Amino acid sequence: MTDETKKEKELSKNVAKLVDEIASLSVLELSELVNALQDKLGVTAQAPMMAMPATATTTAATPAGDVATSEQGAGGGTVVMTNAGANKIAVIKALREINQNWGLKEAKDMTENVPAEILKDAKPEDAKAAVEKLKAAGATVEVK
Repeated sequence: MTDETKKEKELSKNVAKLVDEIASLSVLELSELVNALQDKLGVTAQAPMMAMPATATTTAATPAGDVATSEQGAGGGTVVMTNAGANKIAVIKALREINQNWGLKEAKDMTENVPAEILKDAKPEDAKAAVEKLKAAGATVEVK
C-alpha cells in the first residue's frame, strides 16, 4: 500500500471529494478560491508585518535615495505610486488588496507604468491604509 493510498483512506469521503475537485481547478480558479475563502473566513495568507508608527507627515527614502511624501497632514487625497520597487509581485498583491475589482493584468500594468494613480480623492484612512500596504510591499508612494 502506497503512502498516497493510506492518505486517501484516512480522509472522509467529503474531504476526499473536495480534494479531487480542487485538484482539477485551473490556477486562476484556485486563486479565486483562495480569495473567496479569505474573504469568507476573514483571514489572510500573508505573514503579519510589524506596523510602522504613524505621524502627521512622514517621508521615506527609497533605495535609490528618492524621498516621497507618504501622507498629507489630516487630509486624504490622491495616492500615486511613483516606483513599484524590486518586488513587483508583492506590490501587485497589495494593489489587488486595495482595490479588489482590479484583475492581475490591471495591477501588473500599474507596476509597469508609473507614476500610477492608485486612489483618487480618497478618505484619509483609506489613503493611509493604501500607502502602508504599498510601502510594506516595497513601492514608493506619495499622496497629493
